[in-house]
Amino acid sequence: MENNNFDIQEELKKLPGKPGVYLMHDEKDEIIYVGKAISLKNRVRQYFQSSRNKGVKIEQMVTHITRFEYIVTDSELEALVLECNLIKEHRPKYNTMLMDDKAYPFIKVTVDEAFPRIMMARRMVKDKAKYFGPYTSAGAVKDTIELIRKLYKVRSCNRRLPRDTGKERPCLNYHIHQCDAPCQGYVSQEAYRKSIDEVLRFLGGNYDHILKELEEKMLQTSEDMEFEKAIEYRELLGSVKKIAQKQKITDTAGNDRDILAAATDKEDAVVQVFFIRGGRLIGRDHFYLKLNGDETKGEIISSFIKQFYAGTPYIPSELMTQTEIEDGEILEQWLSQKRGHRVHIRVPKKGTKEKLVELAEKNASLVLSKDRERLKREEGRTIGAVKEIARLLGLEDLNRMEAYDISNISGFASVGSMVVYEKGKPKRNDYRKFRIKSVQGPDDYASMKEVLTRRFRHGLEEREEGKGAGSFTAFPDLILMDGGKGQVGIALQVLDELHLHIPVCGMVKDDNHRTRGLYYNNEEIPIDRNSEGFKLITRIQDEAHRFAIEFHRKLRSKEQVHSVLDDIPGVGPARRKDLMKHFASLDEIRKADVEDLKKLPSMNEKSAQEVYKFFH
Repeated sequence: MENNNFDIQEELKKLPGKPGVYLMHDEKDEIIYVGKAISLKNRVRQYFQSSRNKGVKIEQMVTHITRFEYIVTDSELEALVLECNLIKEHRPKYNTMLMDDKAYPFIKVTVDEAFPRIMMARRMVKDKAKYFGPYTSAGAVKDTIELIRKLYKVRSCNRRLPRDTGKERPCLNYHIHQCDAPCQGYVSQEAYRKSIDEVLRFLGGNYDHILKELEEKMLQTSEDMEFEKAIEYRELLGSVKKIAQKQKITDTAGNDRDILAAATDKEDAVVQVFFIRGGRLIGRDHFYLKLNGDETKGEIISSFIKQFYAGTPYIPSELMTQTEIEDGEILEQWLSQKRGHRVHIRVPKKGTKEKLVELAEKNASLVLSKDRERLKREEGRTIGAVKEIARLLGLEDLNRMEAYDISNISGFASVGSMVVYEKGKPKRNDYRKFRIKSVQGPDDYASMKEVLTRRFRHGLEEREEGKGAGSFTAFPDLILMDGGKGQVGIALQVLDELHLHIPVCGMVKDDNHRTRGLYYNNEEIPIDRNSEGFKLITRIQDEAHRFAIEFHRKLRSKEQVHSVLDDIPGVGPARRKDLMKHFASLDEIRKADVEDLKKLPSMNEKSAQEVYKFFH
């Protein structure tokens, strides 16, 4: 897709001296770099000036640029927002990319309800609820919510109160003394609200009152010889102390801030983040970034801020970093706009704050050092293995691989599976299942032809409609077939009919059904069974087979249950649905007597007798 009509030097003369975003394209017309500029004219021209010291990464990138495009904006802030969005969408090769995509949970208290609830939330939205967090551990959030429900007897149901008061029986939580049953009117709104106020104080970090109260209750019940209750209070006391003890590092200012520091090693970087909320360190986390050259720590932190805070729902009032950031002012504006209040990016020079930044940097270095060998092994198993396969087949660019398999038993309910690996790792969101529609009986070749035709025709249609990147619109760099010459021939035939040119490789098996080599370009290529490339191919093959078998087993089970129930006289869709809903399996239906069957809403005496008679 090289654009031979694009004259870089001529296009450089046309660049406007306005703020905006520029996108660099390579010979395949893929976007390899996205950047922002106060003046597009000055910034973009710098890449193509031989006199400038550009650094290793930029020097390498420039050799691949065949054209560029740009989008003019009204301000540098708009350019920053657009740059963040484009980097997230295209993940360009030469941008410093964040490798983790984490969403942190919040604790949500629905204070706008008459009888508020407490729950975990993955996103903080602009409603009338109160949010606490974000927290770095979903497990800790669940434990805290469970503890709060035990302590304060807060409801966990979704009933609309007081509208639904008394409409249904109280749930199990009432009977095990973990809810005061406001759904029955057993507790007034005022008394319940007092408990919620205590919950809010607890989540705000005020544990002293509850610790004192639990200790008093434990001692009192022990004196009254109510030992079971005393043990319960003791366990609750221990749980609260555990949560309170986690808050060891405190900041007397009581502000919300994130502490950021980076450590680097050649192509790898780790950014460590300490999350401080209300003056307490509530958690920490580290993030891996892939570098492309000689980025400074300031550039790494800047890239991290753009990518991480573009997706996180909560932005604190202050970010503290180990070094100055070149575009710090514009990042402050962007963060402030997202938060709705002023956000500062600061480099502390002394005191506790400087020590926290040093501690974050030390942790980042430890993580990078500890994980260096693991990362190398992981890269060998994934990217290294992909490069090995590419060398073996003589392919220049190999990233996305798709493998296909067919599963059936004597032709019954034939299904196809498509599994996707990118950079040597499974991309499960792009996996797809196909139920064979046009083939009767056990014909794997015809079934495979249907699967491949549907997959690539669907992809071509989505591309014509201009749909975004997805499992069908993204075509593979290599198709792996679970078989040799025959399966490869089927795939090539489908691709030829659709005018597509994608390499196809077969996985040839020996007499023991183990892969012995690859079939590619009409010849069998031997492969070292101890190599990482061979191990990756085996994993992909096993995954395609597992995915197909799992789908087939599910369909087969469903068909068998339906076919048996369909044979019972007087049992139509409504009664069949009732039977499947109330009984976990066919064995349970078989064990049921007529009286049990008559209890189903859709059953009468005659139909219950028919079901019983059928199984006996």
